[in-house]
Amino acid sequence: MLEKAKHEHEGHVLKQYRSKAEYYLCSCLNKNNATSDNVERTPGGLLYIRQWNNMQYVSTATFLLTVYSDFLRNSNQHLRCPTGTIDPEEILSFAKSQVDYILGSNPMNMSYLVGYGSKYPIRVHHRGASIVSYRENKGFIGCTQGYDNWYSRLEPNPNVLVGALVGGPDCRDNFMDQRDNYMQTEACTYNTAPLVGVFARLLQLEENLEVELVASY
Repeated sequence: MLEKAKHEHEGHVLKQYRSKAEYYLCSCLNKNNATSDNVERTPGGLLYIRQWNNMQYVSTATFLLTVYSDFLRNSNQHLRCPTGTIDPEEILSFAKSQVDYILGSNPMNMSYLVGYGSKYPIRVHHRGASIVSYRENKGFIGCTQGYDNWYSRLEPNPNVLVGALVGGPDCRDNFMDQRDNYMQTEACTYNTAPLVGVFARLLQLEENLEVELVASY
């Protein structure tokens, strides 16, 4: 009896977790009843939570959307939101739209993934990227020197921080590529990390499609 009660309790807790996760997914997809219950979007279609490093929320939401679309597809289920039922393909399609925005399909025509595309942030708020390489200058650069001599420079960073996802644009899709604009140009590992999983899944889907096309000939 105790074991049964324990399983029932754990099952109830898991249902609560799922309910909260699905509520958030519905809010990202703009499928909750009230506007206030949905995540705001920029005019260009980017999910927008707050002005300080907004991309951390975009990348994590995109990861969750991608994973959950797979779960629903594999279990032959749909996401039930207050304003309607959503199939896994629609969920994945929205996740792809966020990836497309990040990689340059946006009003600024800028990739917010540093090093990708022809236009990306070149004054990233990052000490290692904004200070000259030791190969170029073997002199000692202390903390104060780094700030005084390098932080305020208008020139692009001497080192490209390839793969870093910066904080991104504001609620109107505007972005200022300035080193001291740390709300938008700071790069964080937890911004990029969720995208690794998303990119891996999208690559797998593309490879599967190519195999199917070859097999159909």
